[in-house]
Amino acid sequence: MAVQLNLLHWIYLIFTFLILGFMVAKRDTTLVCIIGIFLIAIIATSSLSQSIMTIFNSFIFAIVELLRTILIISIIVAMSSILTKTGISKVMVSPFSRMIKTPTLAYWVIGILMMIISWFFWPSPAVALLGAVLLPVAVEVGLPALGVAMAMNLFGHGIALSGDFIIQGAPKLTADAAGIPVGEFISTSIPLVFVMGSVTTVVAYILLKRDLKNGTLKVEEKQKVLEDKEDTIEDLDKVLSPKLKKIFAILVPSLFLINVIIMLIAKLQGGDATALVGGTAVFILIITSIIVHKNKSLEKITEYLVEGFKFGFQIFGPIIPIAAFFYLGGEGFVNIIGDLLPENSQGIVNDLGLALASVVPLNSGVGAVTLTTVGGITGLDGSGFSGLALAGSVAKLFATAIGKGLNTLAALGQIAAIWIGGGTLIPWAVIPAAAICGVDPFELTRRNFKPVIIGLIVTTIVGIFLI
Repeated sequence: MAVQLNLLHWIYLIFTFLILGFMVAKRDTTLVCIIGIFLIAIIATSSLSQSIMTIFNSFIFAIVELLRTILIISIIVAMSSILTKTGISKVMVSPFSRMIKTPTLAYWVIGILMMIISWFFWPSPAVALLGAVLLPVAVEVGLPALGVAMAMNLFGHGIALSGDFIIQGAPKLTADAAGIPVGEFISTSIPLVFVMGSVTTVVAYILLKRDLKNGTLKVEEKQKVLEDKEDTIEDLDKVLSPKLKKIFAILVPSLFLINVIIMLIAKLQGGDATALVGGTAVFILIITSIIVHKNKSLEKITEYLVEGFKFGFQIFGPIIPIAAFFYLGGEGFVNIIGDLLPENSQGIVNDLGLALASVVPLNSGVGAVTLTTVGGITGLDGSGFSGLALAGSVAKLFATAIGKGLNTLAALGQIAAIWIGGGTLIPWAVIPAAAICGVDPFELTRRNFKPVIIGLIVTTIVGIFLI
């Protein structure tokens, strides 16, 4: 049965475009989202007091939905902090420095290591972990610092973050908005993530080799690694003996490898997989703190956790209002406002999708190009994550109209949002890699631009055939 669109649907649609417009203009969208929530609530309830309450309740709903993701990221950052400050991180990656003998090996070894570490620790801690140790080695064998920054960006902030198979922060946001199981969504996204990753990194490597050969890109004679001293609470590098560092350097990756084996054997996905990784990270944090800080460990464990939570909520603070608005387009409407949708309604987004299907002749090509474009636009704020709820919602709308391809469309939106906004093309988002390598962030984004755009075009074409 057809549903009649009313003012609720049009307000939601108008504010979706407004949010996109503000993102394109590189302006914050929090106020726009709050006004949108308020207007939808007042139209649905005709009550000023309930509409004001809805703003707060929608934030609560969004926080509850995102809490697992915020928590795992906070814990991982807390654990990474003590591993970095004690020098365990350096020992963990030091064996790989012996493998780097040529610029080609430097690019691929640093890139693949960055990808693997980013799957477990996320890219920001991985940049600090790898940069300080492997940057001087890479420069010594002939790979310029700009090439190192590109490898860390493309493999970490690109491939690892756009897939996010282990921590599952990005897939959770996208899948929830699209109304599909996280495990199912991740399985569908794997081919597209690796098509995007393969094309982008290979193109970047070819261009890098060309510029090194013709002399337009030169290797620095001396490269000073910039370490972030502000994050160091105290000098812990000499607290652990070399033997203990080696033990921890073997223990930490071994524990996470056991996690992966357990996930495969027990078929753990989504929340269960995240909980396993999070619990393991907490135990690593506790054990390391007890050995390093001894009788001060009780207070220090709290300090590291607080440091992690500060990071988590700083990252997700701007996302909560956006997620709160877009949750109203799906099942969140009934949970937040109540069962006040029109009769026969399947949710605001589904209703719009059905209406669109009846008036616009959409097809797989139009849907794929649109989702890549929408995802890319949402990434312009330099976060990458703030647009994932929108990408999922738009994918649901288009898939309803086309009649298929929900997972693929959502994956295209997520890949475009993360690659552009997560740290490869936005100057203020590439600052961690640029800073640790001592290169100009604008030059880094300029170097990343062509490989990333070529990758997105190829991935979108592949997506069309997968829908």
